[in-house]
Amino acid sequence: MTVTAPIGRDEAQRQAAEELAKPGYQHESFVDTAFRHVQQFLGDLFDSAAGGGSAGGVIAAVVIVLVLAAIVFVIVWSLRKTSRGTAGRGGELFGAQAMTAAEHRAAAEALAAEGRWGEAVQERLRAIARDLEDRALVDGAPGRTADELATDAARALPAFAGELARAARDFDDVTYGGVPGTPQAYQVMSALDEKLRQARPVALT
Repeated sequence: MTVTAPIGRDEAQRQAAEELAKPGYQHESFVDTAFRHVQQFLGDLFDSAAGGGSAGGVIAAVVIVLVLAAIVFVIVWSLRKTSRGTAGRGGELFGAQAMTAAEHRAAAEALAAEGRWGEAVQERLRAIARDLEDRALVDGAPGRTADELATDAARALPAFAGELARAARDFDDVTYGGVPGTPQAYQVMSALDEKLRQARPVALT
């Protein structure tokens, strides 16, 4: 009878390395591996629920529900986080380039002269926002949206609350709503800009 010598540590490591080098292991990603383990885990739980007796079945069923609930929670949380991040970036009033109110107005006039009314409306509201910040009627909050600007400015200039809200809607329409800009919308925005430059804030009581 032939007696097989015991395998030493080095030989065991060599054989393990050869096994892991096979194509089946090389092409399985981390996600696939994790998914396979989760499937196996849930399969074992379902088997326990089906044949583990009443007590074991109840416990296994509870564990299955908790695991599935945790998976759903993680997925929903990730989607909401991504959605909030995207919405925050998309709704900002100013772009990456810092410009003065005068520069925004000049850009707006140049765009209007080219008939690019949507962009002209955007730049004119940015001019309004920068001017209000320069006059300390609103603070220079980073990432402010057009709606937030209208709300903040209306506290200092309540007589213009309605016009500011309309200006914010016009900005959002041409920026995110796919609504084309018009000469009328730009004229309304420009007129509001001029009126706000002459307006004085209400006295705080």
